[in-house]
Amino acid sequence: MAKIYAKGRFFRNAFEAVVAARSAQADRYVSSALLRLDDETLRIRGYRREDLEYRARGASPFIF
Repeated sequence: MAKIYAKGRFFRNAFEAVVAARSAQADRYVSSALLRLDDETLRIRGYRREDLEYRARGASPFIF
C-alpha cells in the first residue's frame, strides 16, 4: 500500500513542478509583452517598468 502512495505522490510532485514552471514561463512572456507599451500606459494600468523588466528576465518565445 505504501508503494502505491509513493508512486502517486511522485506523479503529483512532477505535475506540480510542471505547472509551476509553465506558470513562471507565462509570467515572463506576459511581462515582456507589457514592456512593449509606453510608460504612461503602464502607469495607468498600475505597472512599473522596473518590475516588468525584472519579471521578464530570461523570457523566450512561448512554446506550447
